[in-house]
Order: sequence, then structure tokens, then C-alpha cells
Amino acid sequence: MSRLIFHVDVNSAFLSWEAARRVREGGEDLRLIPSAVGGDPEKRTGVILAKSIPAKKFGVTTGEPVASALRKCPGLILAKPDFRLYMRCSRDFMAICREYAPIVEQYSIDECFLDLSNTELIYPDPVALANTIKDRIRDELGFTVNIGISSNRLLAKMASDFEKPDRVHTLFPDEIEAKLWCLPVRALFSVGDSTADRLERASIRTIGQLARCDLETVQSLVGAKPGRQIHDYANGIDDSPVTAEESESKCYSISTTLAEDITSHEGAYRVLLALADSVASRMRADSFMCRCVSVSVRTNSFKNRSHQRKIESTDITSELYDVSKRLFDELWDGRTPLRLLGISLSDLTRERMVQLSLFPDEKAEEARERSRKLDRAVDDIRRRFGASTIVLGVPPDAEVGRKYKAQLGISDNNDKD
Repeated sequence: MSRLIFHVDVNSAFLSWEAARRVREGGEDLRLIPSAVGGDPEKRTGVILAKSIPAKKFGVTTGEPVASALRKCPGLILAKPDFRLYMRCSRDFMAICREYAPIVEQYSIDECFLDLSNTELIYPDPVALANTIKDRIRDELGFTVNIGISSNRLLAKMASDFEKPDRVHTLFPDEIEAKLWCLPVRALFSVGDSTADRLERASIRTIGQLARCDLETVQSLVGAKPGRQIHDYANGIDDSPVTAEESESKCYSISTTLAEDITSHEGAYRVLLALADSVASRMRADSFMCRCVSVSVRTNSFKNRSHQRKIESTDITSELYDVSKRLFDELWDGRTPLRLLGISLSDLTRERMVQLSLFPDEKAEEARERSRKLDRAVDDIRRRFGASTIVLGVPPDAEVGRKYKAQLGISDNNDKD
């Protein structure tokens, strides 16, 4: 059986998506000038989430404070983050990918894997197919992607990180020695800074040196399980399958890999709020409610954890956000930076089920009904006038809400929407 995997990765996603929108509206292309996405340009607060190549030449880096970036580049054009735009662009480019591949796995908001195994009769030239997909995304959606091609996920992902932007690269097993082994060891997927430091102290500085090193030696340096994994990866070994998303009749889920690691609960709450809002609106569109909420995280050393909780059936955004926040607090101790957050809603039902009480709280039920009507009104406005018409104001935690709004530059006047 012939295995063929594509990895599609949007180039500088947040900046590219904002740039494409401005170009469509007749504005300047942010990709061609010193620009960045992040923070509040008026208050000089927040951090840089994404930057243009011209901004990089001034020394602007992802994750640095906005005030610092503006000192390096006083003419830096700043764009506020817009998670609704990002979600829409993500759905659009993945929809194009699904036209070609029988199995598509969304890996994060700006990247996905395509399993095109055993499609030689339909697509005899994989590189030509990848260029077709890449060019369609560029021409129809206005932003560019890199596509890596190989016989497994690991090598396809590594290939997509080669020269950017708007490129197609292959990394098949017979190309590993020439294309992969010459790279520094810290460029290998799943090798974080601390692991790379240990390897380099042992004079293992390239992926090729890691591949040729004795397995027991590698395991003695970084541990048995991670040692075997990175040794396999260095040799191009990866048998993990590409898994299609679960049917919407079973589960609604969403996840995002952040341009900067999350290092605070407040930062995580901001992302969870956007994720809860998006996934809840999708679930409501299909007239479902859920009775189980799960939150998942991935650390910057690529360790995954998740936590879930059974709840009374609900489709209310504020309630799902509140549960997600509590699950996250139980899941994360605040010490290890996070690179991915996700929310999953499962155990679906179309009927509202509540625990009966001898003393029902009529005021609480009235408040829930107001929240339910508000969610549906917002959904209707977004369907009619666009997803970015309304953004969330203050979430249930007012303190977090103020920080969320300050970070995204949302005026207090938006509370009345």
C-alpha cells in the first residue's frame, strides 16, 4: 500500500489573514510593510502575536511586548487580534483541502494533515497536486501556505517548515540524509529547548548525529520514552495515522496553537473565551446541547493533557466558558508554558435535561433564559451580517474580562451589544 501525506501550514497565519482582509477592502498589504498583530496600539500594551518579514528585519520578535517592538520600529503598523476572522479563514482553507483528500485532520487553527494514500490513479503527480491546492488557497482566499509531502506525518510536517512562503517541499525517506540530517537538532519536531540543550551538551548538534547515535545513549540523556520518540523521528520513523474529525453527531471540538506560549491563567482565559464562543455557536446551529465539556492542553514540550466534566445539558456560551475555565484551573498549575488549548463538547442531546429541585431558583432560571435568548440573537446577527459583526464583551469573570478587552483593544461601549 502506498502512503502519501500532505501537511498544509498557513504562512504567518494571523498576520496573513488580517493582511488578506485589508487587501480585499482596498487597504495596504501588511505583509509588505513593517507590521504586526497583537496588543493595543494606543495603550502600548500586550504582546506581539505575529509579525511581517519587514518587521523582522527591525528585530521585532513574536512574544515580545508591544512597547518594546515599537521602540525597535517606531513606524510599526499594529493590527488588533480578531479570532473570528482567524476561525473563518481556517474553515475556508480547510474546505479547499477537503475537496482533494478523503481524510483531513485539523491539527491546529492554521495547519492540517491530508491523507492521500492509494490515490495514484487520481493524482499521479503529488507535487503537481500540492501546487494546485496551494495556488487555489492563494488565489481564492488571498493568503499563502506551505505544503510538505512525504510518506508519514512527521516528515510531511518537517518538509512544510523548509523555505517559506508559498512553497511545496518533499521529504521522502530517500531524501532524509540530504534534507533532514543537516538541520540543527533543535529543528526536529518535538525537541524543545531543554531537550536540545541536553543533546548539544553531549555534542549531538544535528539531526543526523541524533539519528546515528545509540538509542540507549539518547534515552540516558532525555528519558526512555521521549528518547525513543526523538530517535525515531530523527530517522524519519512515524507510524501515527491521519485521523478525520469526529462526526458532528458525536462531538463538537475546536483547538488552536498560539503564536506565543501561554504563561498565565488570564491569557488562557482569553483564548478559552474565544474557543467556547465559536464551538458553542456551531453546536447551537445544529440545535444540539451538550452534557460533557472537555478541555485539552499541550505544553511547549508537546505533552498533552485533558480534563472533562459532566454537566446539565446546555448550549449557553457563558456557562460553557465558565466550566471550561474551571476545568483549565484544575488541569494546569501555571508552571509549564502551553502552546495549544482546546475545548470539546460531547454527550449531545436535543432535549434540555435539568436536575429537579424541591426549591427551584426562579431567578437563576430567568437569567439562564436571558442568556439563551442573547446567544441566539447574536448567532442570528452574525449569520446575517458576518461573524465579525459582534465580539464578546465582559465574560463571567469581570477581572479577566477587563484584561481580555484591554488586550484586544475592545472599547467598554461594546458591553451594550
